[in-house]
Amino acid sequence: MRTSVLAGRTAVISGGSRGIGLAIGVALGRAGCNVALLAKTDTPHPKLPGTVHSAAEQIVEAGGRALAHVGDVRSEEDVERCVARTVERFGGIDMVINNASAIALAPIADLPPARLALMTDVNVRGTYLLTRACLPHLRASPRAHVLTLSPPLGNAGGWVAGHAPYTLTKMGMSMLTLGLARDEAEHGIGANCLWPRTFIATAAVRNLLGGDDQVARSRTPAIMADAALAILCADPREQTGEALLDDEALRRAGVTDLDRYRVAPDGELALDLFVDGW
Repeated sequence: MRTSVLAGRTAVISGGSRGIGLAIGVALGRAGCNVALLAKTDTPHPKLPGTVHSAAEQIVEAGGRALAHVGDVRSEEDVERCVARTVERFGGIDMVINNASAIALAPIADLPPARLALMTDVNVRGTYLLTRACLPHLRASPRAHVLTLSPPLGNAGGWVAGHAPYTLTKMGMSMLTLGLARDEAEHGIGANCLWPRTFIATAAVRNLLGGDDQVARSRTPAIMADAALAILCADPREQTGEALLDDEALRRAGVTDLDRYRVAPDGELALDLFVDGW
């Protein structure tokens, strides 16, 4: 993929202190981008690696410029301040990556209302707030992209059993993004969703979705970072309104050898949530 088209452009990422968001931020830094991170992790978490500050340092080490903004994507004020600081520092915004997400896999009967409120606020409200705050600047960009880490809508009904509340919020992220693609087509803004075909080796998978055994059946966050760049490098007027799996985005960019992304070279991979097959 021709990442030179990204050099000098500015991205805002929600979350990004670790995992997939960090991998995308570092990949953008390597491509010569300015990257603003909106995350709450001002100080190290006892069980989770990385802060918004250490993530910014990694982006700079990769060759980019970075802005670490401590804030909560659920807060309209925090989001607005982050966007204002980003524009003041870098002169505009070309890309939004809606990465922040909360997860609780439980049916309605077992899910406390507070957990539903958290997922709704982070996943749906956060995507809405950050995208909306950036829109005036995206409309002024010649290569504007919104990329949301959320699943395809096609098989939503097959995934409501066992965790309908989580499914509701993740599909809500996709609906907002795909709706934006149509609403902002006249402004040339590309809006797409990206989701992994397999589990990705992140702290969430290790701590909430199966532990080390599931991590061994996962791919590394690098596959999502490379897939994200494949989408962000495309012409936004042509690449818009789609919900792609990571290997689909890479295949379009000519990348077919995915073995390098395996955590365990010889291990069996596990399909992620919302994915039915290969």
